[in-house]
Amino acid sequence: MSDPLASAAREHGREAPTAGPAARSSPVAAALAARRVLVVVPAYNEADSLPTLIEELRTHAPQCDFVVVDDGSRDDTRKVAERLGALVVALPFNLGIGGAVQCGLRYAWRQGYDVCVQCDGDGQHDPAEVGPLVAALVAEEADLAIGSRFLTAGGFRSSALRRLGISVLSRWIRLFGGQRIADPTSGFRAVSRPLMGEFARSYPQEYPEPESVFAALHRGYKVIEVPVRMRPRTTGRSSIRAFDSLLYMVQLCVAIAVDALRAGRSGRRD
Repeated sequence: MSDPLASAAREHGREAPTAGPAARSSPVAAALAARRVLVVVPAYNEADSLPTLIEELRTHAPQCDFVVVDDGSRDDTRKVAERLGALVVALPFNLGIGGAVQCGLRYAWRQGYDVCVQCDGDGQHDPAEVGPLVAALVAEEADLAIGSRFLTAGGFRSSALRRLGISVLSRWIRLFGGQRIADPTSGFRAVSRPLMGEFARSYPQEYPEPESVFAALHRGYKVIEVPVRMRPRTTGRSSIRAFDSLLYMVQLCVAIAVDALRAGRSGRRD
């Protein structure tokens, strides 16, 4: 079986556009111009949402490269992305969001990118926020910048039950990780190269967003949150619909507690 990362790398011959002098005068554009940034778009059955998302990435983040990780979709996700001229890493079967994101992180690591941004293929993450997310990561010298929907008014915030679950989870991560994260389930995030290397080697699969936040905190990486506005999903179905159940929350909290016990034995990074 061919390596999808190697296949994508062979096809990756274009370079990111260079911002002009006027654009580089802003902190956001300066951060993008000074770093090689790859936007990873994990997509599972997102053929309907990709055209708008890809157009927005080219409009709002022209300095960034981007790659669509087709997570074994059963629809035309891969064909649509390729027709639109996107670089595509096609997984032979569905790995889930954790596996798809790790695939993108490994690609970014192998290709020497300085920053990797996750922007989900369902269109809930606004590509106009990519620049500010990267700029905050650079300005704060952070390793993980999480786009949080709970630090500003407005935008899509999900159901009341899910918000309650996120609040409980936030307190749980503070208990074990030592820092309160308002939106630990947000998949809209920017990752520095050092943390990218760690995540490329080992990344949570069952509950990737909150577990990876805990992993970064426990290993001593700097984690920040950046206010962003999320958008409601207009196509497809969420991959974490189970979050609305009490059982899912219990399983997630247990997973983080187990991670903490394992990490306690292995220790933090220097």
